[in-house]
Amino acid sequence: MPNRFLLEKTLLWNRRQLLKLGLAGIGVAGAGLAVQELTRERRSQALVKVPALPSNAPAVSASFNPMTIVRDFDRGTVKNENGRKIREFRLIAGTTPVQLNSAVSLVTWNFNGRVPGPTLRATAGDRIRVIFLNNGGHAHSIHFHGIHSAESDGIKPVSQGAATIYEFDAQPYGVHLYHCHIAPVTRHISKGLFGMFIVDPPQSRPPADEMVLVMGGYDLNEDNQNELYAFNGLPNYYMHHPIPIYQNQLVRLYLLNMIEFNAAATFHIHANFFRVYRTGMSLTPNEETDVITMGTAERHILEFAYPFPGKYMFHPHQDAIAEAGCMGHFEVLAPA
Repeated sequence: MPNRFLLEKTLLWNRRQLLKLGLAGIGVAGAGLAVQELTRERRSQALVKVPALPSNAPAVSASFNPMTIVRDFDRGTVKNENGRKIREFRLIAGTTPVQLNSAVSLVTWNFNGRVPGPTLRATAGDRIRVIFLNNGGHAHSIHFHGIHSAESDGIKPVSQGAATIYEFDAQPYGVHLYHCHIAPVTRHISKGLFGMFIVDPPQSRPPADEMVLVMGGYDLNEDNQNELYAFNGLPNYYMHHPIPIYQNQLVRLYLLNMIEFNAAATFHIHANFFRVYRTGMSLTPNEETDVITMGTAERHILEFAYPFPGKYMFHPHQDAIAEAGCMGHFEVLAPA
């Protein structure tokens, strides 16, 4: 059987060949399986009522809206190939200018035009196929955290204009991540080439309002120090545009620290405590607290519910990081 984990240089494709691949293999069986997956996912969330997106929460660009990122999960395209379910994702490395605040703009390096990249989501045991096209102007790659073979580890450079495929089984279940692994890795990550990869357990977790927060830092002058920080790509976005949640409803927060150049960062919510599922690799909580410390690339599931309506802050408890953009609010709404 040919090795499909990672294409060698002779099999790297141009954009036209990549599009041909994307259009191939979509049969009736694959389409039917995709509909079944979508129906199952909607049914699992039937007991959860999610507040409408605030009408005044602006997008950064057509593909980058921090408010949408909070609850946006990319479950890929489900196909059936030779009796095996394949969950296929497409990621494109590119460059996008972003206005970080009224005075500072930065050309980010990113996946699919947003920072962080899409939150990829699968179920343990799924066969994952990631079609990667590099339009980023530099050599890039995608390294996934998890268990897989050396061939799919994503450390080989993919040159500008080339494409490759990563293919592996989604394991173990938990909250993982992906990022560019081309040296200097800190530079590629700090410019935005990272994202979250969630692998759900075979048995579903209880229904909850699920959301994603990824902490990142921006080294604006390339002195290996961050001048600005952000949740989901844009400094202070959730201070000006609070994330709405409902009173007394379980929130399941997938939290990832991707801040480079700081040894650790904490996360704290006001006026409440959360249950911690470390690395998301357990169905029972490890502890309950209101502040947790994470090194770079560390991630957890936090679960909580607010008993009282109102506006509540969340931020790292290092004030310098919080005050430089990594701060936001939850707005707890009484049920409609």
